[in-house]
Amino acid sequence: MMKRALWQGLVAGTAGVLVMTLGEKAEQRLTGRRDSHVPARTLERLTGMREHPGRQPVPVNLAMHVGQGALLGVLRSVMAHAGLRGPWSSGKFAVVRVTSDQILENATGVGAPPQTWPRRELVVDLLHKTVYAFAAGAVADALAARSGPGPGQRHAALHSGRHPDVGPPPRGRSGV
Repeated sequence: MMKRALWQGLVAGTAGVLVMTLGEKAEQRLTGRRDSHVPARTLERLTGMREHPGRQPVPVNLAMHVGQGALLGVLRSVMAHAGLRGPWSSGKFAVVRVTSDQILENATGVGAPPQTWPRRELVVDLLHKTVYAFAAGAVADALAARSGPGPGQRHAALHSGRHPDVGPPPRGRSGV
């Protein structure tokens, strides 16, 4: 399962980045908002690269933007293979996506906590990260579904919901 989850997650995460980026570019045309170079600045700090404060580091920005999204897609793929699929799981994954950004940006001193941002900027960021999460989730779910239901789905098929008297399916049937 993990080998499949790895390559499928990279595909799903990259697809999510593509959809998010297309949405960002459309939004920027409508609102006039400029590109953010926080991803580039974050990667520069994380890797110890030389920083160029006055320049727009487009290749570095793109590397962080795509790289982080592709890598996080692996987690969403693992979720899908475990049986955590659909909009509910993509919604949970959106929180992971925003949290990942915030940990890296705040730990490096490049960003500030979202509660300090102007509301409009916060809404735009959350919208784009949610688009990423749902696009990556749709791809991860579709790819994982080709392997059949995940262990959690097989467990739920025994008896819907959480019940203390319902244990996991026998090992032979669960694929574990």
